[in-house]
Amino acid sequence: MGTKAKSALTSKWIKTKVLMRSAEISPLIPETVRFTRTHLQQMLQKYGMVYVKPERGTYGNGVMRVEQTREVQHAGYKYQSGTKVRTFGSFEAFYLSLHKSTHGRSYLIQRGISLLKYSGRRFDLRVMVQLSPRGKWETTGLIGRVAQRGKIVTNYHSGGKPTAAQKLLAPHLNAAQQAQLIRRLEKLGEDTGRFYHKKYPAFTQIGVDVGLDHSMTPWIIEVNTNPDPYIFNQLADKSMYRKVMAYRRAHLKRKNIV
Repeated sequence: MGTKAKSALTSKWIKTKVLMRSAEISPLIPETVRFTRTHLQQMLQKYGMVYVKPERGTYGNGVMRVEQTREVQHAGYKYQSGTKVRTFGSFEAFYLSLHKSTHGRSYLIQRGISLLKYSGRRFDLRVMVQLSPRGKWETTGLIGRVAQRGKIVTNYHSGGKPTAAQKLLAPHLNAAQQAQLIRRLEKLGEDTGRFYHKKYPAFTQIGVDVGLDHSMTPWIIEVNTNPDPYIFNQLADKSMYRKVMAYRRAHLKRKNIV
């Protein structure tokens, strides 16, 4: 794979723009724009809550949850980074503080999804999809990630807890509804893998991070083109981990032969 493709897929902005070309997938991508003063104002007026995240970055580092609170007489603003929450009475002071927190790096603003919770903590799901040795995109793993209490990100490296998806979904859905949702997530992951593969054929695995809202809509929060397979080893049931690693080894072996 050329340098251009590698650098392109570290950019959350470019990854989002690629998926927006898919008629099937694009309705499930939260609106995303570049971080500017005007865009921040517009997105908060439109959605009330957004996530501000670095265009390039891993493990949830630098992600901020940003809100506009509609008081009776005037609007207030707040944002959370890590476990620290800052509040402001004016948009100008709020924006300047937020801009300072970006440290001059390129950031994006993404429509906020009010994630489902488990025991009072937000969670999302990682759908692992890989190109099988037979050349077919296949969902090989599905795992939940529960945010550490008081935190906004679910990433394992930021204190998130890998948890069986069924355990997280059980308080919200019955067994039949869970099965139906899981089938939808698997199809969404495989559609995403196939779509990326058309543009970047050297990629043979991706991790699709999906957030569920209270209507059970599966929103694609992010696509990881270099997903960590070892998260699946945190589950008591090792069957998904074994399959993920087997497919991974098969493709590494094939690359070495080629």
